[in-house]
Amino acid sequence: MGTLAIQASLLFPCASKSSSIKGGRPNGGVSQNLFAKFSSLTVKRLPRRTLLQFIGFSSMVLHVNPDFDAPMPDMKEPEAIRTLKLASGVRIQEIIEGEGPEASEGDIVQLNYVCRRSNGYFVHSTVDQFSGESAPVILPLDENKIIKGLKEVLVGMKVGGKRRALIPPSVGYINENLKPIPDEFGPRRSLLSHANEPLIFEVQLLKVL
Repeated sequence: MGTLAIQASLLFPCASKSSSIKGGRPNGGVSQNLFAKFSSLTVKRLPRRTLLQFIGFSSMVLHVNPDFDAPMPDMKEPEAIRTLKLASGVRIQEIIEGEGPEASEGDIVQLNYVCRRSNGYFVHSTVDQFSGESAPVILPLDENKIIKGLKEVLVGMKVGGKRRALIPPSVGYINENLKPIPDEFGPRRSLLSHANEPLIFEVQLLKVL
């Protein structure tokens, strides 16, 4: 390819009407001035050797640049929360495995809990939803005193642990004397009104007494 020149007639078509180009140079006064101004924009072809050297140098720079050449860090996928289904129909998910003493049947334990319906609607909790203050309950791990499904959730938990469980009504509030149950009339009535449906309990074991 020869020299590539940007001609003024391409940028200013109106100037080409009053002048013509002969022999590669314009003969009009205005066109001559424009030609002189834009002649400095002439792009010359680079020699083949120079071009190859420039390409080689650019690729070398990219190769040693740590932003491009650094190995990608290993990304670990989050572990899925497994669900354990008991013979009673209770389904348990281990959210946090505690590191303290393990609760056994017959123990007395202190815990916080949140109770929801299976569709997620809030029923009752020992933790205030607005202030965040908690009023933990103390329960014996005895199915004659607390709902059987919750006892099954708590047995085997370690202090500091958190579990989420779906408790079917057959091992839930089969009578009104089973704990945990709110002392206030309104929350108590609300909880018992859902006694015939599955309930979700999220529990945090605080102490084994």
